[in-house]
Amino acid sequence: MSLEEQVRALPKISDSGGSVRILRADLITPAFQAQLLSVARIVLDATKSLEERLLYSDLMFPRKRKIIQDKTTQTEKSLSLPSLPDLEFFNGYGGFAAGGRTYVVVIGPGKTTPAPWINVIANENFGFQASADGSGYTWALNSKERQITPWSNDPVSNPAGEVFYLQDEETKILWCLTAATRRDPEATYVAHHGYGYTRYERIAEGIASTLLQYVPTEDSVKLSRIQLHNLSGRSRTLSVTAYVEWLLGTSRTQMAQFVTTEIDDETGAIFAHNRWNPTYGARVAFADIGGYVTASSGDRRSFIGRNGSLDSPDAFTALDSLQGETGGGLDPCGILQTSIILPADGRVEIVFMLGDAEDTDKARHLITHYRTADLDQVLHDVENKWAAVCRSIQVKTPDRGMDILLNGWLLYQTLSSRVLARAGFYQASGAYGFRDQLQDGMALVISCPDLVHDHLLRAASRQFVEGDVQHWWLPQTGAGVRTHISDDRAWLAYCVAHYVTISGDKAILDQDVGFLEAPALPLTEHDSFMVPSISAATASLFEHCARALDHSLSVGRHGLPLMGTGDWNDGMNRVGEHGQGESVWLGWFLHAALTAFIPLAEARGELVRVAQWKAHLVALAKALEGAWDGDWYLRAYFDDGTPLGSHTGTECQIDAISQSWSVLSGVASPERAAHAMHSVLQRLVKHEDHLILLLTPPFDKAQPDPGYIRGYPPGIRENGGQYTHGALWTVMAIATLGDGNLAHALFKGLNPIQHSLTTERALRYKLEPYVVAADIYSEPPYTGRGGWSWYTGSAGWMQRVGTENILGINIQGNALLINPCIPEYWPEFEVTLLWRNTRYIITVRNPDQVSRGVKRITMDNIPIHTTNSVTMKDDNLEHTIEVILG
Repeated sequence: MSLEEQVRALPKISDSGGSVRILRADLITPAFQAQLLSVARIVLDATKSLEERLLYSDLMFPRKRKIIQDKTTQTEKSLSLPSLPDLEFFNGYGGFAAGGRTYVVVIGPGKTTPAPWINVIANENFGFQASADGSGYTWALNSKERQITPWSNDPVSNPAGEVFYLQDEETKILWCLTAATRRDPEATYVAHHGYGYTRYERIAEGIASTLLQYVPTEDSVKLSRIQLHNLSGRSRTLSVTAYVEWLLGTSRTQMAQFVTTEIDDETGAIFAHNRWNPTYGARVAFADIGGYVTASSGDRRSFIGRNGSLDSPDAFTALDSLQGETGGGLDPCGILQTSIILPADGRVEIVFMLGDAEDTDKARHLITHYRTADLDQVLHDVENKWAAVCRSIQVKTPDRGMDILLNGWLLYQTLSSRVLARAGFYQASGAYGFRDQLQDGMALVISCPDLVHDHLLRAASRQFVEGDVQHWWLPQTGAGVRTHISDDRAWLAYCVAHYVTISGDKAILDQDVGFLEAPALPLTEHDSFMVPSISAATASLFEHCARALDHSLSVGRHGLPLMGTGDWNDGMNRVGEHGQGESVWLGWFLHAALTAFIPLAEARGELVRVAQWKAHLVALAKALEGAWDGDWYLRAYFDDGTPLGSHTGTECQIDAISQSWSVLSGVASPERAAHAMHSVLQRLVKHEDHLILLLTPPFDKAQPDPGYIRGYPPGIRENGGQYTHGALWTVMAIATLGDGNLAHALFKGLNPIQHSLTTERALRYKLEPYVVAADIYSEPPYTGRGGWSWYTGSAGWMQRVGTENILGINIQGNALLINPCIPEYWPEFEVTLLWRNTRYIITVRNPDQVSRGVKRITMDNIPIHTTNSVTMKDDNLEHTIEVILG
């Protein structure tokens, strides 16, 4: 009997439930197995039957699970391809589904999104980006420094570093699950972006495919669940190939030569190392497609071929040519292939894992754990996590677009992109910005108080003993930048006071936190990148805040705070670079920070500091009124005393944030505050384009030089475009002044859904309709084009403006303050608030058609005698509150 005949005679074990075919190694004698292994390649090449070829190849991997599955399990039945749901605000590219919680992108023949429309999916230590066409990248620990696969911010080519291929082994037809690679110009691809997951769907060659991707709530693993449904009416033999382009650093050009790969003996997964990386050299990245692997490779060059591409890799053109080398000195990648036989109407799921671990043992643990884990439960845990965040407040107003953003997308953007990933398509930062995540946390106090608590302490630990702070830092190494930027310090006290007010957690003020030590930064240097040492000195969080405020009290010749190398607007880095320039905006903001923090100091008996701070408030208020320019307030003074933001200048005659914070600080006289905002409406609001500019006219050539802001073309980003962060402060100020009609109109104009209502608008705007843009261009021919999205502090501020300033829902400890400022034509709106473990359903009625003013409040049908405040109890019950405006 020939060797091939002996193999065909081997017993096959059938599963009682269907056609699971297993070739068990324990039924083969050692001598026969050795004989087979010695000639396995010959047998594989000689065998015509693919099914038999797969069985033979199993013998080459005796430690791996040997299963060819074509049966349908109960779990797989629930994963069938759904029909396209009804979509809200469909604009020709996509629309909202699942009550607004999902954005569905439909990429039809001849169409693609105007720019990459992505999702940012992350937990505390791991995450990935997924665009609607299937591009993106994966990282661990730090979205910039530890990129597992390459990040690209090229909105035109948007290259893919992770690809899934399907091939019909009989016809050799090859296709991909997503549109990013080997796109079929006649096919329709559908992507569902949701909170914590993205799902891709398409039908090709009679096979319906679904690719569901997410990360667990804690572990560093990207789960890609590929579900296939055979619609062709005949049995199909398919290969599934996963490709990843290893990076393991910040730049492929720099890192590729140091990346080595290997096939792990115990799991059959591919491991990748970059041992030359001083921070992450001990870590192991891995890719796994389950125990049954028919081919693998770590060599990208041999996979795509000379002058080849991912659209048409050479490896698929010849039998078994996919098998390649692993090791060092290669063009590093990770390729794993498995095969299945799928009967007519059969369904199957293949799970691909991409992850990162501290060492080999932990990598093996993650692989073996998630091979057998209940992945539906893992997904359910992810959904519960995001539900707890996004459903902490739910609103129902006459403005459906407003509802969709406030009911989850803004909080999701803030937490997933800004706080956890610290990355978006247009920027992969990985670092904490001192002022940045502090502000983001202000929108998360209700839904994520523990997370905000921890970050306040983290931020305080990046303060130098002198009182200034790192402007940004990398959490894994502590490396960061010390600067002369002036507003960082005040944000610490401002955000701590905000957290304590809302949460009632005064104990945080006593938490002991360390300091940093480093050489002082000379005035002649704008910044210094360094790894500071940890000081032996520690102090309470209160002392950190107080020291930061004390360090902010220096003033210039006009009695205003020194601007240094930038205040909130980093681009104005030359206004006060010589130590004499002053910031009017910082005067308003510092006044607000001191006012918010003084009650905490008074409660602790810090009477000397309180007296000093109160005296400074008086002097500051007087100096700020001296910055009145006739119709609005100045923005700043240059080092030589030249005013910035004056009608006498030719550029930046008016700046929005000086005007809005004159209102928000409560310092300016009511008459001047209202007049200043009227000037903003006249000069900076472009109603026809739904834009609120930061300043006008843009900087171009005038002297003195304000800084790198002038490097942006006029109308771009901070230089005269809409910088949405600042624009939201304008809306907040209008609401504070009591104009509900205008506040809502401006808020609605900032809503990205409005910028993408039609195909024409979406083409102009380009960015995602479901997350906020950092900036929008204001000058022809690019008026209305979005700059970048996701990674912007605008999301957190927009959530706050919508819920706190317009809908008027504010929490102070256990007090619920209700003080809406809404359009007069709104008949009513509803808010469901999950406060700790108790649900409050608040209905606000407007029978008199007013913008603001509370006439009556009842809770559980009992009248509340305070004007607009309700005392809440965490009693695990549901309470109803009715508010009558008038």
